[in-house]
Amino acid sequence: MKYVLVTGGVVSGLGKGVTASSIGLLLKACGLRVTAIKIDPYLNTDAGTMSPFEHGEVFVLDDGGEVDLDLGNYERFMDIKLTRDNNITTGKIYQVVPHITDAIQDWIERVAHIPVDGKTSPADVCVIELGGTIGDIESMPFIQALGQFSYRVGAGNFCLVHVSLVPVLNVVGEQKTKPTQHSVRALRGQGLTPHILACRSTMVLDENAKGKLSQFCLIPAENIVTLYDVPNIWHIPLLLRDQKAHEAMFKVLNLHGVTKEPNLEEWTCRAESSDLLHEPVRIALVGKYTCLSDSYLSVLKALLHASVDCQKKLVVDWIPASNLESATAKENPDAFKAAWKLLKGADGVLVPGGFGDRGVQGKIIAAKYARENRIPFLGICLGMQIAVIEFARSVLGVQDANSTEFEPHTKSPYIIFMPEGSKTHMGGTMRLGSRRTYFQTKECKSAKLYGCKSFIDERHRHRYEVNPDLVARLENAGLSFTGKDETGQRMEIVELPNHPYFIGAQFHPEFKSRPGKPSPLFLGFIGAACGQLDAVLQRSSIVDNGLSKGVINDISAVKTYRTRTATRTTYRSAEYVYGSCNGLHF
Repeated sequence: MKYVLVTGGVVSGLGKGVTASSIGLLLKACGLRVTAIKIDPYLNTDAGTMSPFEHGEVFVLDDGGEVDLDLGNYERFMDIKLTRDNNITTGKIYQVVPHITDAIQDWIERVAHIPVDGKTSPADVCVIELGGTIGDIESMPFIQALGQFSYRVGAGNFCLVHVSLVPVLNVVGEQKTKPTQHSVRALRGQGLTPHILACRSTMVLDENAKGKLSQFCLIPAENIVTLYDVPNIWHIPLLLRDQKAHEAMFKVLNLHGVTKEPNLEEWTCRAESSDLLHEPVRIALVGKYTCLSDSYLSVLKALLHASVDCQKKLVVDWIPASNLESATAKENPDAFKAAWKLLKGADGVLVPGGFGDRGVQGKIIAAKYARENRIPFLGICLGMQIAVIEFARSVLGVQDANSTEFEPHTKSPYIIFMPEGSKTHMGGTMRLGSRRTYFQTKECKSAKLYGCKSFIDERHRHRYEVNPDLVARLENAGLSFTGKDETGQRMEIVELPNHPYFIGAQFHPEFKSRPGKPSPLFLGFIGAACGQLDAVLQRSSIVDNGLSKGVINDISAVKTYRTRTATRTTYRSAEYVYGSCNGLHF
């Protein structure tokens, strides 16, 4: 087993997760089988109870693991299925034995040998990302353990890639290498020696700066690569390939002769084609955590995958759900007007998952607007539940229809707490992970999007569900529950048959969306929003798994990547375009 460790220095938020994902993709493109581990030095055992405002979204795995969003990047880039044990936290380690550094090494070695690509034998390479920044006090036990681990596995089996910042001061316009020099010195002082330096900067690293880094960090110049700002993160593996990062890793890991040249033709076409898209599709995302885009990272990625497949440029308008409510009209009329202007200008409305009652009324209003005005609608988890509540209130006339999550003593509980759930413990007590959904008919849109399969497996994260005792009443009024669990008592998919596209899913389809293999429900949603639903449904019926290659095959439309430079400020800046709300522009 070979190990590639990715660390970060100078500042947080440099893109270690994207870098680790890109390294994994590049190694996989060279014919190697790859797995990944993320180390998060916080005391929580998992990310399940952490605030999305502070930590971003909670990514859910097939086995129900609630993990850091970087594992979502690993799965999307490398097309693998990880387990909860692929996310190591301080909380998990401290529960084991008092010999902390030994426990960390044992955990890494054990998990690295678990296959994640559907095969039975272990992977060839394990990419390990150490969260945080070198110098953080909470990282010390992990750094000590990783230093020991490098000796434990031996030379030729361990490669350290250090991601660091090379800022450019506007006053002098010079790339400054001193922060990276100090970061490497600190890393060496803690027992780890970097083999490869990945420098984040707004532009290509000039030869003078590269020479300084090579001289003072004691790293060969050919092992120093620049990860400069690019239009979208799909270009990062291409940057690594073009700068021969894979060859540098192969030299350190003694892998020359057992690998091939990286085959990234399809990935290159996708990355470059997405830069050429100009015709927009506007999606109103009505949620609770709209001030931090990472709170809905997988939703955004799934929207992007589907938009690229439909050859449209994604424009996301963030709408805080509470701004659509009548109370906001009195308290902040400008915010109210701005929110409604965005909602009315959208090609599609998406209500993602969430917890708590803040903004619920605004989400119900958004679902009602989409239903009555025949605007494509996709509700995920809570988004499905509020669509059911809105239908009960507006169509059935049950004005007090509600969820026991928001009104525990409601007389019309259309959404109820799951019988097997726990109301006293928060972490890990939900219905989590991959569960099977059976289609009740193959004539519905959702079944057609999934290729007319009898059942599908999707990932879940919820405590509440549609009240099965009231399903018949809802269906008699025109709502159709087209997907149910194996018992037939738990509603998984809801549709309005006479609507252009109105679908809610109790599961989270965004977690299994991949570049080039978009989630079927998201693909149908974007297809409906841009007038391509019939074409999408037709393709889904003839392509395996209901998935389509779409724009990826249009190689003739691609410009040459190597001649282009970019000077954007972050990895994500142009991957999708954000609209504005309340004067905030993302």
